[in-house]
Amino acid sequence: MSAVARLLKEAELAVTEAASLDQLDVARVKYLGRKGLLTTYLKQLGNIPVADRPQIGKEVNNAKRRVLAAIDARQDTLEADNINVRLVTDKIDVTLPGRGDGLGRLHPLSRTLRRVTKILAQAGFEVRTGPDIEDEHYNFTALNMPENHPARNMHDTFYLRSLKRLLRTHTSPVQIHAMEQHGAPLKVIAPGRVYRCDSDLTHTPMFTQVEGLAVDHGVSFANLKSVIDGFVSEFFEREVKLRFRPSYFPFTEPSAEVDILSETGRWLEILGCGMVHPNVLKQGGVNPKQYSGYAFGMGIERLAMLRYQVDDLRSFFENDLRFLNQFA
Repeated sequence: MSAVARLLKEAELAVTEAASLDQLDVARVKYLGRKGLLTTYLKQLGNIPVADRPQIGKEVNNAKRRVLAAIDARQDTLEADNINVRLVTDKIDVTLPGRGDGLGRLHPLSRTLRRVTKILAQAGFEVRTGPDIEDEHYNFTALNMPENHPARNMHDTFYLRSLKRLLRTHTSPVQIHAMEQHGAPLKVIAPGRVYRCDSDLTHTPMFTQVEGLAVDHGVSFANLKSVIDGFVSEFFEREVKLRFRPSYFPFTEPSAEVDILSETGRWLEILGCGMVHPNVLKQGGVNPKQYSGYAFGMGIERLAMLRYQVDDLRSFFENDLRFLNQFA
């Protein structure tokens, strides 16, 4: 019995003197572990006379409970001490300015697209969207492109042969869908991504277009020139000199390319336009004898390059923060 009492005193002293949680765990294992000193006494009860076993077992169990209680109390004290130390050494000065992430900003192409859409919406155009995957009818045939037209070739168009579909090469199919669904009069713009097999300083396999369509009674080329002139001046926030060059598009007749005179004195192409071809109106379910219309299309990347004076179109897609952070 004196040995149990002696072990209890040693164990309580070891627990009291434990200066850390690791030292406390060492003391626990030494006295209460599977091979601990107090545990060993219980395992040796079989060697003690039967008459003495109850009393000795009771004393050993009481000793174990007291040691365990001392360990729990010491653990609470040590954990509280650790917290107090961390409060002193790891304290945070809440008066310092924050170092969180900076505010996000719109991508320059998104900024340009929003600007274009806003200006044209003020001119009365309604935004319409359509699927990126189209069939040849809406992407080519309904836009007056015969089967032997060069734009149908594989080097220009991404075909999904297994689906008998293709990635649209322009947003003009949206115009056909709009005429089929709503007829005339109609005044819409179709912003969205388009896809072509092309890649260099001024072209990418995927880019963003905005195409416009206005169909009504008595619509003329003069109406088209007025809209383009107002849009360009508003977009570049200055008076811009325009030049309409005769051109060819299968879906408009007559057709024109629009150039602007840059501040360096160079003429720069910005968009294509023209009067909607009667065949296109028919494909959309509109009678060309009663209605006429104009259409125009522009690349958002091209406008962004001119507005922000960017030389390489690919810079918009490389996700270089040094480039993107310039557009606050």
